[in-house]
Amino acid sequence: MISRHEEDAKPVVAILTMHDSIRMFRGNRQNFYEIIKTGKEMGYLVYVVTARDLKLDSSPVRGFLPGSDPHTWEQRLFPLPRVIYNRIPYREDEMKQPVRRKIEACLRHPNLDIYNPYFFNKWQLFGWLNKSRLTRKLAPMTKRLKGLPSLHDMVKRSPYLYLKPEEGKAGQGIMRLKCQKNKPLPYRLQIQNNKDSVTYKTASLDRLWERISRETKGESYLLQQGIELASQHGRPFDLRILVQKSEHGIWSITGIGARMAGAQSITTHVPRGGTIEDPEKLLPVIFGTEQTAAILNKVRSAATHIARQIEKGSRLSLGEMSMDLGVDTAGELWFFEANSRPMKFDEPAIRKRSLERIFHYCGYLIGNK
Repeated sequence: MISRHEEDAKPVVAILTMHDSIRMFRGNRQNFYEIIKTGKEMGYLVYVVTARDLKLDSSPVRGFLPGSDPHTWEQRLFPLPRVIYNRIPYREDEMKQPVRRKIEACLRHPNLDIYNPYFFNKWQLFGWLNKSRLTRKLAPMTKRLKGLPSLHDMVKRSPYLYLKPEEGKAGQGIMRLKCQKNKPLPYRLQIQNNKDSVTYKTASLDRLWERISRETKGESYLLQQGIELASQHGRPFDLRILVQKSEHGIWSITGIGARMAGAQSITTHVPRGGTIEDPEKLLPVIFGTEQTAAILNKVRSAATHIARQIEKGSRLSLGEMSMDLGVDTAGELWFFEANSRPMKFDEPAIRKRSLERIFHYCGYLIGNK
């Protein structure tokens, strides 16, 4: 049990995740270890708690602290947290009724703050962005896939499309469709596997729809206008931006990275064969130094506008998000995706800032309750 003196002296933050009967709790342990270590260095008491063990009407709370490394954890009793940092790793966990009820109880609780309570839905994201003149122009044309007629309509509007699962993560389930009317088999559907893709070719839209139906397996999908991204050596890339709230509660850019598609991949996600690149080195090769500076300024401005618009649309308390922005061959910006549970950025400087900013924002929440 934490001593009374320690309990009174330190602000308390809990990392929320899910119970696991074999491993005690789910989630990225290395990430949790680094968050707890940074919090401790900044004067916070931080622990991991599962949705099952978080009892809002009683203290102490049963939680977890690491031992000397990320592989050994021990269960202890802690005070009720002032701030809950939601890191539930999977959508299907968050959708469970007991978990939804627990999150809703946290949102209503008078003495604590929870931020980023839910995963984003891709269709909702584009709906929120379309409500602002500033962010609407950054969004590619996006429609819901509702049978063959919707596919036919989008193919007429754009011969280059992406098909994306509404609730997808890390490039899972993405397909790319190109229609080349001068070819004997004009419809070419590329289907992403782990680190490569397979291509299905057909002359008939009906046959194409049959294959898409098999691949989507009844899941909700979006149809999105394809963008010809800037590329190097035939490998397109996009920008991965981390946006977090500061100690003043204001959205600010923590860092900008670049992700380049793998040679056989249709997405830039690292788990799908993508590579980590430095935008400050990559962009000048294609656009020159002067235009690169202008592009990166536009990226910073667009990302903070998008974050504000998403928070406004969601009507929830958000503290961080990562987003994917594309730069097309003319240097124009496009928004593709935002994630309310950002994965770790591998760039060391971005990673260090991101960990510190978690607690800058926690400090803001605690000071403004």
